[in-house]
Amino acid sequence: MSEPSRLWGENLTLAYDQSVISRDLGISIPDNSFTVIVGPNACGKSTLLRALSRMLKPSQGAVHLDGRLIGSYPSKEVARRLGLLPQSSIAPDGITVADLVARGRYPHQKFLKQWSRSDEQVITEAMEATGVTDLAGRMVDELSGGQRQRVWLAMVLAQQTPLLLLDEPTTYLDIAHQMDVLDLCAELHHERDYTLVAVLHDLNHACRYATHLIVMKDGQVAAEGDPAEIVTEDLVEEVFGLPVRVIPDPETGTPLIVPADRGGRIARRTAGAGPRPAAQEVGRRSA
Repeated sequence: MSEPSRLWGENLTLAYDQSVISRDLGISIPDNSFTVIVGPNACGKSTLLRALSRMLKPSQGAVHLDGRLIGSYPSKEVARRLGLLPQSSIAPDGITVADLVARGRYPHQKFLKQWSRSDEQVITEAMEATGVTDLAGRMVDELSGGQRQRVWLAMVLAQQTPLLLLDEPTTYLDIAHQMDVLDLCAELHHERDYTLVAVLHDLNHACRYATHLIVMKDGQVAAEGDPAEIVTEDLVEEVFGLPVRVIPDPETGTPLIVPADRGGRIARRTAGAGPRPAAQEVGRRSA
């Protein structure tokens, strides 16, 4: 594991009751990175994000935030340093979009100063950034799944934390809104120096946007680094069990994963995954 960063964990054992998801896991999030975590279903991606955000206490090991054990901070202080968009969120009954987004300012409220013009400006900017301004007066429970996802993202942005943890932020979104959200994440990283950690399912989105990629399998880190250096056909097949070609994305030059056609996949299964035809690989796997 690299030198400790703003957010890191060591010797983590993560479990739900008696079901262990990860054991002896070490992880370090590079500062000012857009880190994306990928891996097959049930490999521990969301569990890791919950541990990094203090929503799940490790059975063993420790998570550190800004040089201290994350458990040593008061909850409100953690919320000023780290924002989390969970995989599924439930809004209170009868709450409007504007009121829900405004709750992102709670960590910054003080006993004698509950609201300010600055708070109002932050909320306005967060709603504009996520394209939900015209929904301000609507009830959250009346919205579509994609609209609700953008409203929750606006609330997290309103926290104005230097660290953002996003668990599947493109869930429920159509392709245009998926790109809008990922473009916004890239802007926060490149132009505002945010450190972002996102769990994504789409490997091509991950390769296009991530500055640091963490690939997980069976609760462990299978590879990590710059996508251009670690994403290979062998890695994708090893982790996901899917024969692919990896070629340069014609728009960005980043790795583009193209699954083998049905006939090719059937042939490889029948042949016991023998040698694949020569194909261009992108970079090398991280040691």
